[in-house]
Amino acid sequence: MTSQMDFFAPAAVRLPQAERGRKSGGREAAPKTGMDDEALATHLEATGNYRVLRKLQPRPVVDRPRPEFPRQGVILDTETTGLDHRTDEIIEIGVITFTFDDNGAIGDVTGIYGGLRQPGIAIPEDITRLTGITDEMVAGQSIDMARLTSLIAHADLIIAHNAGFDRPFCEAFSPIFRDKAWACSVSEIDWRVRGFEGNKLGYLIGQSGYFHDGHRAVDDCFALLEVLEQIRPGQETTPFAELYEASGRSRVRIYAENSPFDMKDHLKKRGYRWSDGSDGRPKSWWVELPEDKLEEELHFLRTEIYRWDADPTLKHLTAFDRFRAG
Repeated sequence: MTSQMDFFAPAAVRLPQAERGRKSGGREAAPKTGMDDEALATHLEATGNYRVLRKLQPRPVVDRPRPEFPRQGVILDTETTGLDHRTDEIIEIGVITFTFDDNGAIGDVTGIYGGLRQPGIAIPEDITRLTGITDEMVAGQSIDMARLTSLIAHADLIIAHNAGFDRPFCEAFSPIFRDKAWACSVSEIDWRVRGFEGNKLGYLIGQSGYFHDGHRAVDDCFALLEVLEQIRPGQETTPFAELYEASGRSRVRIYAENSPFDMKDHLKKRGYRWSDGSDGRPKSWWVELPEDKLEEELHFLRTEIYRWDADPTLKHLTAFDRFRAG
């Protein structure tokens, strides 16, 4: 995995080299004594030669959350044995619960849970390399369902960084995740408009000025929480406020069934994806759009794809339906 320090230059801070630079008339040296870590980091940044990543510190859990934040949010992350929720299994789940208000302002962290689970197969080597989770770590381990249920039960919104991956795994694992509103912090936030170079969590946390122990579930949850509340220069709202607003908007999925084969490249260019029918969706090219784009898209299909007054299959979606497997 690419180090988060690769996003910045120089890639590392070496004080002896800075001291040699002072002696040779080069870059400014760091003070010799009497400076704590934060003051040293501030000093290095002030030279213009360094950008310092600070280790992300998890927020404390409060016993008495502030009443002005009445809603309950959940940030969730899973680690699994593979990519297919129908055949692969969860090996770790991490959850952070927090409060927020109707304007999307984040309040307090109210709960944390992280648990390992022994799957029915040996953990593939590539998964161990990615997550650091070994067969020895999960041996005899199981998810504390009572604890997990207590955190999920009152959630107004469950957030995952790629909900299209996590939600199917979670719903296959337990019914406690069904009938909940879900939001995706990858697809429902315009990170590029917010000045980020990508939407992978490593990019987001690194470009926010932090580093963390990635690819462990609870650590990733805390990292995402921090990024969701950060306002960058030129922005008026937090990413979480944008996400919460997006979760309240209805969308529609259009299935262009029986579309002419020679139109597939036109559909693909417009953003349609192919479903072979194995995931419960109609076998067709399909796209998901905001409700207010429906008539425009139907006009496109009828005039440029079917070339007759077709009525494609539609599925209207809210946050309670979105990101499910089917």
